[in-house]
Amino acid sequence: MTLKSLTLNYLLVVLFAGLVLLPACNHTSKEEQQGVTNVPTPDEVGVLQMPDTIAAVSAPFAMPKFSKPTFPADTVVVQLVENQSNRAIIQSAIDQTSKQGGGVVVIPNGTWKTGRIELKSNVNLHFEEKAILLFSGEIEDYLPVVFTRVEGVEVFSLGACIYANNAHNIALTGKGQLVGPAEGSVRERILTSEVIDNVIDPDTPVAERIVDGKKQDWIFPPMFISPINCSQVYIEGISLTQTAFWNIVPVYCNQVIIRGVTVNSVGIPRGDGIDIESSKNVLIEYCDLSSGDDCFTMKAGRGKDGMRVNRPTENVVVRFCMAREGHGGITVGSETAGTIRNLYVHDCVFEDTGVGIRFKTRRPRGGGGENLYYERIRMHLRYTAIKWDMLGSSAHVGELANRLPARPVNELTPHYKNIHIKDVVIENATHLLKVIGIPEAPVENLRLENVQAHCSNFIQAADLKGAHFLNISMEGNDSVVILQDVSRTTFQNVAFHTANAPVALFVEGDMSDSIRVTGCTNLPDTLFVKAIR
Repeated sequence: MTLKSLTLNYLLVVLFAGLVLLPACNHTSKEEQQGVTNVPTPDEVGVLQMPDTIAAVSAPFAMPKFSKPTFPADTVVVQLVENQSNRAIIQSAIDQTSKQGGGVVVIPNGTWKTGRIELKSNVNLHFEEKAILLFSGEIEDYLPVVFTRVEGVEVFSLGACIYANNAHNIALTGKGQLVGPAEGSVRERILTSEVIDNVIDPDTPVAERIVDGKKQDWIFPPMFISPINCSQVYIEGISLTQTAFWNIVPVYCNQVIIRGVTVNSVGIPRGDGIDIESSKNVLIEYCDLSSGDDCFTMKAGRGKDGMRVNRPTENVVVRFCMAREGHGGITVGSETAGTIRNLYVHDCVFEDTGVGIRFKTRRPRGGGGENLYYERIRMHLRYTAIKWDMLGSSAHVGELANRLPARPVNELTPHYKNIHIKDVVIENATHLLKVIGIPEAPVENLRLENVQAHCSNFIQAADLKGAHFLNISMEGNDSVVILQDVSRTTFQNVAFHTANAPVALFVEGDMSDSIRVTGCTNLPDTLFVKAIR
């Protein structure tokens, strides 16, 4: 929508006079920055800062105590063979160690080839510092198919390079490097021409959803590391590169710790860094991700199949992490059917990512997100600092990507509510906030406070209800704030520093109501009660 077209429709334009209730306030730099303290710098987070011990977790919701796992003292250093697959050798060592009560299976220094590996209970698969494990690029090395979840839909397919199912007390540790599938049939036959909704019927029994590359001329690529239905999962220190799909993906897991992990999947489509999928009680800390898609991501199932399973992602803490290149630093969605709730992200840096804090879903995805907390975040971004996209593209959801008309609310209507973002430094971004919502389920109860931002544009929001912007200092070239169907929203002590002062507030939409501006810089005090129809 162009500014020219906006001027034909907007119901309220605030410049200087007319609706001024009180004189605008000017604040000193100290007052503008009040409360924005202890935001980490890049050299204070990530892998190099990881301590040996796991500090106690403090979150706005109850969390369990996290500690490093213990394993029986038995250690097996696997005798591997160069230039041939060691899949059977590694798997045999894991199976035997688990059968005997558990222990540590060590991948020694050297470069070794393998196919899919399956972790078993009470086994720590440990990589020596100069160990390099190369995964096969051929489909047959990931067969037979296993039960898994692909993009939020349950199937039987290739699974993951490192897979586990119904295992307890499992670990991947050490400073070795894992390299994803080589060139071959896996990469040549990845499904790219269709979305999963069009090839997997949610009414088909899961046991019949077999994708093995034999019945189809395509496959779902294996994830890199994906335990499913597991408890007490521990991943520390390893480096991952060259994945074919998402990197670390716990599914239906409980008590998960991921720390000190390095991921590089830049240039790989759908190369997410860490995806938490319908899992609970998760701690992610001191990781360093450079991704071909989103970096840290929370998911909970997709559409009708995800609603059938109806398992949330909940009680997740992400702290002291670095997100480098990637579509989003921390993302919720777009698979949201089981709902993502109780997420706390704090003391993190997003350096050169696209969007910083990202929320995604689609009309037919269901669920949504609630009780999401973000504190002490530093961002240097290519695009928007905080963004909701609840519509998606027509390629994925057809006409449902059109914002209007509002659709009837049903079980697949997603919602986002109760989002708290505070103590944020945005060194560079195109926008502070963009909300692309849906009118039948507006984003509810957003609180954004204690922010210092340097951004080209300020705020553009559609379908937002109950937002509070407090103690924010924005510096940029923009001179407009655009609100469409926004209600019960306040701007308090917000400083708009712009060369194009004064700032204009544009409000449109029949649902716009109760918008208050008070004590701001370059935007007069205003009370907008109801749109004129």
